[in-house]
Amino acid sequence: MLKSRVISASILILFIIAIVAFNDLFPLALNLAVAAVSVMGVIEIVKALGLSSKVVLLTPSLVFAAAIPFLPGSWHTFAYYVYTVVIFASLILYHDSVTFRETGMIYSMTMLIPSTLGSLISVRGLGGEHGMFYVIVAVFAAWISDAGAFIAGSLWGRHKLCPSISPKKTVEGLVGGFVLNALAMVVFGFVYQWICGGQVKISYLSLALIGLVGAGLSVVGDLSFSLIKRTCHIKDFSNILPGHGGILDRFDSVIFVAPFVYFLVQILPITPV
Repeated sequence: MLKSRVISASILILFIIAIVAFNDLFPLALNLAVAAVSVMGVIEIVKALGLSSKVVLLTPSLVFAAAIPFLPGSWHTFAYYVYTVVIFASLILYHDSVTFRETGMIYSMTMLIPSTLGSLISVRGLGGEHGMFYVIVAVFAAWISDAGAFIAGSLWGRHKLCPSISPKKTVEGLVGGFVLNALAMVVFGFVYQWICGGQVKISYLSLALIGLVGAGLSVVGDLSFSLIKRTCHIKDFSNILPGHGGILDRFDSVIFVAPFVYFLVQILPITPV
């Protein structure tokens, strides 16, 4: 199990490194990655809800999830509007076979997943020439917290955090996630400043806040999607990532952390001028 987790995590990290390395040459790589993760996430949630057969709802949802990462921000409201009209028109036309409950579940999750993950693209724009460093921070502020919680919980976990939703999560793991995340974000800042030859200013206050608040939001995301899985009576959203589960099992925390990073860096930039 641990070996599978390490291998899958290593592949994901290499994938992100490739996106960062080719950002200047092919900046749409990040958009493509967000679109792919969004589409797979929508497929997983629809399958978990047992609604894969509702093609009239699934098809426009997948088109929306794939399109949003490529649209400029000014077009997002238009896309939301068109998607809303199409979904409810489908409900009206196929009301004999599609219920409002089914429509509402697919609609809400399809709006959530690509919109929040799309924050990574917006974060890159806010960072300017340091944009991909901002993206790395936004993603790893979610993942390192998960890793810290897993390690601390495995070593010292005694007190259950939320046993009715996620039996393996512990208070000790939660604390470990906060500590490791805050430290890691500060280290990221030192390393990036060193890579840039000391020519870039780093706001360690911003990084520390991302680490601390990101750890809390990571838990909210993890528990939220764990509750969805428990409601759907499944262990993982899929098995595409051995040792981790599905795309949503790996990106549930990013869905909650990335938008926070987007809002925070507008007030406290990681690389202030």
